[in-house]
Amino acid sequence: MAIILFFSLFAGVEKVEAAPALNINADGAILIDAETGKVLYEKNADSVLGVASMTKMMTEYLLLDAIKHKKVKWNQEYHVSDLVYKISQDRSLSNVPLRKDGKYTVRELYEAMVIYSANGATIAIAEIIAGSETNFVKMMNEKAKKLGLKDFKFVNSTGLNNKDYHGGHTEGTGAEEENVMSPRAVAKLAFHLINEYPEVLKTASIPRKVFREGTEDRIEMINWNEMLPTLLYSYEGIDGLKTGTTDFAGYCFTGTASRDGKRFITVVQNAVDSSGKGSYKARFDETRKMMDYAFNNTTKEEMVPKHFQVKGKETLPVSKGKEKQVKIHTKSALNMIIENGEKENYKPVLVLDKNKVNKKGELTAPIKKGEKVGYIKLVPKNGEKITYLTKEGQKKAQVDVVAAENVEKANWFILMIRGIGNFFGDVWDSIFSTIKGWF
Repeated sequence: MAIILFFSLFAGVEKVEAAPALNINADGAILIDAETGKVLYEKNADSVLGVASMTKMMTEYLLLDAIKHKKVKWNQEYHVSDLVYKISQDRSLSNVPLRKDGKYTVRELYEAMVIYSANGATIAIAEIIAGSETNFVKMMNEKAKKLGLKDFKFVNSTGLNNKDYHGGHTEGTGAEEENVMSPRAVAKLAFHLINEYPEVLKTASIPRKVFREGTEDRIEMINWNEMLPTLLYSYEGIDGLKTGTTDFAGYCFTGTASRDGKRFITVVQNAVDSSGKGSYKARFDETRKMMDYAFNNTTKEEMVPKHFQVKGKETLPVSKGKEKQVKIHTKSALNMIIENGEKENYKPVLVLDKNKVNKKGELTAPIKKGEKVGYIKLVPKNGEKITYLTKEGQKKAQVDVVAAENVEKANWFILMIRGIGNFFGDVWDSIFSTIKGWF
């Protein structure tokens, strides 16, 4: 027993740190591969928690979507509403003061929102897109459903507590309500944002920028994401994404970093220090833990090479073809983020397209070279389940299997001869079975 206990102390010693041992000091947290959405670590990932200004990722998404579909233009000018003016003048909140009679471009407002988390500018963007923040909040909730988010509720575009609106909060919401999301939902939103609109990182990665340079309204915006290069808690590879803080939500942060061909997304909600106290620094410390784990303990491996064939399934039977079978192989290589040394713990599994094969598992001729017949996915040999945030991301962890050659359809004469042969073959098999029963 002593020997068993001794060696158990060193089980897994080849790994720098095991995911369950991360001990993230936050009410909720999650770490994912940004390319596939593969979940590498989670803590209370489905708990509904406050998100504060991480909300603005949805506002960013909807704006970039509107830009893409030419519903809004970057140089479009905005005239300040009473609500936006009142909110923007509140310096107890993160803001760039906007003049009542001022005109501001969409790009100016966007940069103020992304870099400085400016709340007045965020509401302005909501009004530009939807006419009012009330309409915009409806869009936020509808888009969240379309993106497959669960465990969320948006009551405003900013992430503020509704009491900070001083009576001007969105219609149909409580006077002191706040936006809530689970860590999984936040990560899924960030996943969609940076994969569909990667240009957001060009702005999110700006450490400092002057708003209204050369005017009386000049204000230096220092990015609240202090893990960016040149800022206080700088971390190699960090280029986004969004912080958030309110009394209700605590200190929150959605981070993303890229290094050595790998990119990860992290989320922490209500991060605390070792004493259990919430702090500005804690959200970056806990993010650093997850990022260190991800970069130090994982590798991007070629799991399946191009033209790979599953052993024993190198061919598929063909119906009505000149040939009775066709070779199949992977269309391309499959790369995946895995823990160091874990490559041999995965096995490739062939999944055939049900619309391509009949009940006998046959393809029907004609078949073109390169035609997709299914895909290969990787399954842990120990039976553990791999979790992905989205179906789109999961597909990136699969590789298409295609026909390696052409198979032409047989002419009617060959099909007839085969039919006759099959008929007599069935008759012979029946007679043989009957005779066999006599002895």
